[in-house]
Amino acid sequence: MKLYNTKTQQIELFQPSGDEVTLYVCGITPYDTTHLGHAFTYCTADVLVRYLEMKGWQVKYGQNVTDIDDDILRKAEEESQDWRLLGNRWTRHFIEDMQTLNVRPPDCFPRASAVVPQIIESVQALLAAGVAYEVAGNVYFQVNAWPEFGRLSRIPRAQMLPIANERGNHPDDPNKKDPLDFVLWQAQQPGEPAWQSPWGNGRPGWHIECSTLINYFLGQPLDIHMGGSDLLFPHHECEVAQVESISYEASFVRFWLHTAMVEHEGQKMGKSLGNLVMVRDLLQHNSPDALRIYLALQHYRRPWAYDELTLRKAARFAEKLHAAMTAVSTGSQVLDVTPAINRFTAVMDNDLDTIKGIATLLNLADEIIFRAPNGYSVDDAQAALRRLGSIFGLRFGEELADPQIIDGWNGHSQQFRES
Repeated sequence: MKLYNTKTQQIELFQPSGDEVTLYVCGITPYDTTHLGHAFTYCTADVLVRYLEMKGWQVKYGQNVTDIDDDILRKAEEESQDWRLLGNRWTRHFIEDMQTLNVRPPDCFPRASAVVPQIIESVQALLAAGVAYEVAGNVYFQVNAWPEFGRLSRIPRAQMLPIANERGNHPDDPNKKDPLDFVLWQAQQPGEPAWQSPWGNGRPGWHIECSTLINYFLGQPLDIHMGGSDLLFPHHECEVAQVESISYEASFVRFWLHTAMVEHEGQKMGKSLGNLVMVRDLLQHNSPDALRIYLALQHYRRPWAYDELTLRKAARFAEKLHAAMTAVSTGSQVLDVTPAINRFTAVMDNDLDTIKGIATLLNLADEIIFRAPNGYSVDDAQAALRRLGSIFGLRFGEELADPQIIDGWNGHSQQFRES
């Protein structure tokens, strides 16, 4: 199996480093979810996990919830609601959408605030290593103390600050030695939640949350780290700096996979632009299978724009697949599915080419629909179609998602109850 590795900017042969594949996907900041960009990333991760398991590898999959964050606190203040209750409500909303889309739950689904003691330990280690400094209860990573900063994203230093500023950086913070330095621990502001630390009451910075969660739940080296391409810089670049500046591992992530941005109305889909297409709205007029096929008709690392015509085409494809599954054999001659299975494996092994994977399913469905009334037994072909279709989370018209998926997400949702 070959995957495109952002770190090397090449397609490389993938093999796990140990007995299982460790995978981490940057999760939601729960205050307005689930839009099509979210669904694209998490459905892509779902396809990857399912396909890795089909190839015989065991996968340990982690996904976080950024439950304490500037955006969460701002939204909670706007709505006059407790920040934790706001995050819990939107996280449950996200879980319900994932259940409807038949997306398998991660093995670990922690909230960032659950590992504050471990985050404090990480910050202390960075201070001891001389790559961080404390000012007035705030702790910052000193970018100039880590010469490797920028190695992952390959963004020239002169271009870093404008991009970071668009994505949460505060360049005018008077406590910083350099505007690009990023916060590891921030001192408590009036009305904000806080935890005790050696530097006074405060809360974690964004970047230190993910790297700490990875170390705590999955360990190093991590086989695959996924997230939207907008997280490459500064978020993932900062993760690398935080871990590798104090780690004995030469590289704490072996493969970086970034899903492309989804556009709508001529711009990247985003909360700040107000051009979100919400999954729940789409599901009012489209089946979960249609939406899963629609997302699979986009290659995970090629930017694309929301298009209703393509969504309608995906709905027709779903109907064809369902029709193939209900076809009735009329003879004993068995339809050979070996070529279809081999083709499917070949295209999916080639950097997770879901577009050609769906095309292979449709070709097999055509064969089943044509052969079934003409003296063929298509039972084996239907079993193969269901097995290959399950890689995309397809339900083939069944009313409910996989009960194990429902139960798995319900187990995670217990930590996001109202009280």
